[in-house]
Amino acid sequence: AKSPKKAVDNISFDVKEGEFFCLLGPNGAGKTTTISILTTILQKTTGQVSIAGFDLDKNESSVRRNIGIIFQNPSLDQNLTAEENVRFHSVLYGVYPFRPLFSLMPQEYQSKVLQLAEILGIKDQIFAPIKTFSGGMKRKLEILRSLIHSPKILFLDEPTSGLDPLSRKNLWEYLEEVRHSQKITVFLTTHYLEEAEGADRVCIINNGRIISI
Repeated sequence: AKSPKKAVDNISFDVKEGEFFCLLGPNGAGKTTTISILTTILQKTTGQVSIAGFDLDKNESSVRRNIGIIFQNPSLDQNLTAEENVRFHSVLYGVYPFRPLFSLMPQEYQSKVLQLAEILGIKDQIFAPIKTFSGGMKRKLEILRSLIHSPKILFLDEPTSGLDPLSRKNLWEYLEEVRHSQKITVFLTTHYLEEAEGADRVCIINNGRIISI
């Protein structure tokens, strides 16, 4: 059944390459709906969307290959190790062929996993089971997993939701480091004003409409 109220209503904006863009608004404003459409999870009803130069309607697979996503709720497989979560993700995106062991994966994959794990501060735990990870460590692993296929755009949907203040601070330090080292565009949704402070541009959304950009 169709909802009587539009989650987002005729919104329009553009994000420049390499920019840190923030979509700011209260809970229920339409932030997650917007990011879900942009990342091919939800289908839009009208309008046009172009991601990394690809039309969303005509090139969904190309869009997916060029984006990384970190959602509010962790989407990790608790029965796997940290590295296995990354490996299956990379295979799913068609970046690397499947191999049953880390040691059998291409050298490029091995080097990238260890390099990102070191940047994010989880190198010592990369082969440990996910069930032993804290909330902050899981967030860091999700960042690693989202970067393994070298996306041009990183979508962050309230990535620090549920984290304590210290983990939130550390996570943003890691994200800044990764953003500059990987030279990627960052698209953040948040309702935390302090997280929007570091953005190049802030777009404010409320009740499904953009009220300032």
